[in-house]
Amino acid sequence: MNPIFRNITTLDWVTAILVFSLVLLVISKYFFKMSFSTFLILPFNTKYFALSKKKGKLFNGFHLLITLFQLLNIALLVFIANNVLNENPVNTFPSFYWVILISILGYLFFKIVLQACNGYFFENLSEMNDLIFEKLSYFNYGGLIAFLGNVIVLYIIPESKVIIYIVLSLILLVNASGLVTILRNHQKLIVADILYFILYLCTLEISPLVIVASYLKD
Repeated sequence: MNPIFRNITTLDWVTAILVFSLVLLVISKYFFKMSFSTFLILPFNTKYFALSKKKGKLFNGFHLLITLFQLLNIALLVFIANNVLNENPVNTFPSFYWVILISILGYLFFKIVLQACNGYFFENLSEMNDLIFEKLSYFNYGGLIAFLGNVIVLYIIPESKVIIYIVLSLILLVNASGLVTILRNHQKLIVADILYFILYLCTLEISPLVIVASYLKD
């Protein structure tokens, strides 16, 4: 019996995405040295938030670059996980990657608009902008973990389910710890809008995790 190697997909376009991601990191480090260095220690030190408030938040150059980096690599991680974790993956074509990317972008955009609207109607737009920026920053940090995981699964330990589970767990851990930190720093804002917060938490934070966990379980 000859062993059968199940190739995920051609690596040409995947390599191009990873190289472009690396270029984004180099540009970020070169032009935004202080932001880059403080961002690397975000899970252990929130100095990045204090620095960003001085330079603007959601639309500063570093944040936009690292958000693009995150989108590319989280989408690629989902694409790879779909092919590796499923015994008979249905969607292995490159076009499915762009579907994932657009879906993640749409989901984040919807969440940001919903939170911004809440800030506008409850007259706490400045505080809500801080909340949006901080949550997105932790999600962006997950892009760094996803990038390393993608490289390992594609080129070092091909199709390793263990690595994928470790990477997904680390991303969830970073975001969970970040959420705890954010909730602690914004207690007054949450108490003032407790009903909206409970609704938002159930629909846009807990529900996606339940869906992902059910997908991985199946």
